[in-house]
Formats: sequence, C-alpha cells, structure tokens
Amino acid sequence: MADTARTDEEIRDGSEPSLKRVMGPGLLLLFIVGDILGTGIYALTGQVAAQVGGVVWLPFLVAFLVALVTAFSYLELVTKYPRAAGAALYTHKAFGVHFLTFLVAFAVMSSGITSASTAARAFSANAANVFGLGFEEGLGITLIGLGFMALVAAVNLRGVGESVKANVVLTCVELSGLLIVIGVGVWALGIGEGDFSRVTEFDTGDRSLLGGVIAATGLAFFAMVGFEDSVNMAEECKEPRRIFPKVLLFGLVLTGTIYVLVSISAIALVPAEALSQGDTPLLQVVEAGAPGFPIGLFGVITMFAVANSALINMLMASRLVYGLSRERVLPPFLGKVHHRRRTPTTAILFTTALAFGLITFVGAVPALGGTTALLLLIVFTVVNVAVLVLRRDPVDAEHFRTPTVLPVVGALACAFLATPFAGRPAEQYRIAGVLLAIGIVLWGVTVLINKRTGAEAPRFDPSSLTGDGPSGPRN
Repeated sequence: MADTARTDEEIRDGSEPSLKRVMGPGLLLLFIVGDILGTGIYALTGQVAAQVGGVVWLPFLVAFLVALVTAFSYLELVTKYPRAAGAALYTHKAFGVHFLTFLVAFAVMSSGITSASTAARAFSANAANVFGLGFEEGLGITLIGLGFMALVAAVNLRGVGESVKANVVLTCVELSGLLIVIGVGVWALGIGEGDFSRVTEFDTGDRSLLGGVIAATGLAFFAMVGFEDSVNMAEECKEPRRIFPKVLLFGLVLTGTIYVLVSISAIALVPAEALSQGDTPLLQVVEAGAPGFPIGLFGVITMFAVANSALINMLMASRLVYGLSRERVLPPFLGKVHHRRRTPTTAILFTTALAFGLITFVGAVPALGGTTALLLLIVFTVVNVAVLVLRRDPVDAEHFRTPTVLPVVGALACAFLATPFAGRPAEQYRIAGVLLAIGIVLWGVTVLINKRTGAEAPRFDPSSLTGDGPSGPRN
C-alpha cells in the first residue's frame, strides 16, 4: 500500500512525500495477474461463444495479441516516466491540451464504473444461482445488483485503501476458480468425456468468418484490460525501469494462456449455444464436467472474484473524480472529504449514482463489458500515438524502447476495434457517449464556476489525479 503519511521533515520543508517502494518482481506479478483476471472471463465467455461458436478461444487470443502490442507502448512510457496517473499523464505530456487530458481521465473513470456495473450484474446472476433464488433475469437481478453496489459504496465510504498483500490473497482466489475450470477440462479429456472437436468449429451466424472473429474480439478485449493499471504502481516498485518490462510481459502471457485454456475447456464441455445462455457460463462448465464438485463453492469463488473487481474499480473511479475536482476541472462539491473518515464522500456518491443508472437502465453484461472495452480502446489509441509523439522528449535515464512499428500497429488495431466496422453494437456508443457527455457538462460548469469565483485556471497535474486511492482491475 502506498505510504501516504508525511514525515515531520517533509512537513517542515514543504516538500511532497514520495511513495514507498515496496513491490519487488513477485508482488508486482501478482498485482498484474490479479488486475487482469476477473469479471471478463467469468462472465463473458458465453457471449464470446455466441459470436464465433466453438472457436471461442480465438477472440481471446487475438485480444491478448492486441493488448500485448499496446503493453509495449505502456512499457516505454512507464520506464520513461515512472510515476502514477498512467494514460492521463502520457496524454498531457504528449499533447499538452487540458481538455484532451480531461477526456482521457474521465474515460478511464467511466470505464471503471462500467466495469464495476458489469461485475454487479455477474455477481447478481451467480448469487441467484448459488442461493436458488429462482430468477436469472429481470427485476430480481437488477435489485440484487443495486443492493450489491450500495454495499460497495458503504465499504468505500468507510475508507478502504489498496493493500498489495490483500491483493495476493484475492488474486489466488480468482486464479483458483479458473484453475478449477482448466482442471475439469483436463479431467474430461483424460477420461474421454467432453467434445474437444468443437474447438475448431466456427459459427458466426450472419456475419462473415472474419467479421464474427473481429466482433467477438471487441468483446473479449474486456477480459484483457487491467494491465494498464499496473503503471500506476510504478512509483511503488523497486527498480521499475529494470523489472517492469519483464514482469508485465510475463504477466500478460500467463493470463492470456489461462484464458485460452479456460475457453477451450468451456467449449469442450458445454456447446456454444448452451454456454451463451445466462451470465454464469463457467458455472455451467463445472456442473457439466464435474457433477460431484460442490457447485456452490465455485459460485462463491466467482462471486468473490467479481466483487473484488467491482470494489477496486469503484475505489479507483471515486478517487479519480476526487482528483479531478481537486485540480479544478470538475465542480468543487465533488472534492468534499468526510471530516472523520477522510474519504471522498461526494465523489463516491456521484460514481455510485452513475453505476446505479447503468445497472437499472442497461443491465446486460455484454453491453456494459463492451462499453468498458470501447472506452479503453479509445484510451489505448491515444497512448499508442503518445509514445511516438514523446520520442521528441528525451530523458536522462535509461528506459525501455519499443520498436516503432508496434505503437503504429497498436494505434491502428485499437482504433479499428473501437469503430462500428468491428461489429460493435450502437448501444455501446450510446452508453459511452452519455457518460462522456456528463463529463463534458461538468467540465463546462466548472469553467463557469472558476470564472465566477475568480479561481485560477486548472493546474491539471495528472500525476495527482489518483489521490491516495488505488487503481485496480477493469475486469
């Protein structure tokens, strides 16, 4: 956890404290793996199967490759500027346009809320299944989701900081559920059960083969996001310029391999048509491949995994709103802090209200997860371009340098996957548009407030946007 307490000497000389460097390669790897694992693979495997049929593993593989290319851009930037704030910092350094930096920061914040709302929906579906509540769709799921999000807000209001040691435990729980699915698949293969011939069967419906894979990749990409949040831990890593590249790339390869193996096991045990029904696909897989396994236990593991994703994403989103308010680019009331708990009360209520709206009026996992991917694909496009722009800004320290072709490929791939040509439903653009429009309106209101009160123009130091809160997994 970041050591945010200031020493007496720092208070006397007016300097800002630096974050404590506590993360070695092992803890950083667990943080990255835990950042990526989560709601995406637990909730969206069936929806990806609905797009492509038995080759459900292929979109996850393509999404992994796109994420890997973009990760190389992040590696150059994080070793060049080993500070917190990630995409907002790189955008500001590259382009120096406050409004663009704000849009990138608000898009990252919005992706946290859509991701948490996806997790709430997945949590609701698994809770209904595990506790036999007798409904899987409609008002009941919505009410559970709203209750779950209210609980997340209550925990957030009490003040939950990020703890790297706690992340180790949570990562192990999330990972255990996926290893169970892989183990069930291996068991089925060993005893001759399951139909592994399905893994080569395409079923893209009315779309062409390529069109179906591209559309499914746009959805599967939600399962790969989260790695970019690890750049916010750069200031807390020991020797970040040396260890970060190897650890991030190994973490991506490890999670990509797990996802491919999970999707192969899933389709071998449950046909694509059945797998695509409902929001608990991996629960179906365990039921089909290991009927004797305590299915309630697996359901609880799934609930725990997605609940962790929701909590950390809402923590990140509220702290980012608080930071934007503190930098005078969002209205001052969003920067209010509880006098005793020292938590950003109004920012938490604001982000929770947005999540309530998404759960109530959108609800569907594919729409929410797809919107998360859409927002981050736009951010990744900007980051890939920023790498090339910032080549004009040399630094004294040695740093990772990605081959020039990779940011170009990454920018083109991410930009394409964010367009309607990639088969992305119009609903996702509407959701993202509404969220960004809210941000733009608040930006305009803030400008008017600043003029009326005579406040200075926004300082907009992106490195302070994360405040003392965590930046956690998007999926």
